[in-house]
Amino acid sequence: MATVLTQAGEEYIVDKLDETIASTLPDDVGSGTGAGVAAKADTALFTEVTEARAVATLSQPAADKLRAVATQTYTGAKTITNAGNLTAPTGGTLVMHGDFAGVAVAANDKIEFTIDLEIT
Repeated sequence: MATVLTQAGEEYIVDKLDETIASTLPDDVGSGTGAGVAAKADTALFTEVTEARAVATLSQPAADKLRAVATQTYTGAKTITNAGNLTAPTGGTLVMHGDFAGVAVAANDKIEFTIDLEIT
């Protein structure tokens, strides 16, 4: 199991710092059912689900930490194995990506994801 700041995520942060990109936020949280270990080079979730990405509430619980909290609702049975935050409801830049032991869901089940980015 791994949670990583992707290379594309690092580039997104630099672009935000020099104001190359304007009003996009990494507040769209998606999940997937595919197998794999999250890696720095990832640009997409592993087999992203068909349900719409959830819009996260962003907060800053510490001076060096950005937190995204979102609840995704599922329309059918599947096993969720990875999640991440992205900069758009579809497509967009995968900023953070994490994989985990599968969580089985059924129709109308929900998972609340908390994704922390801490600069140390």
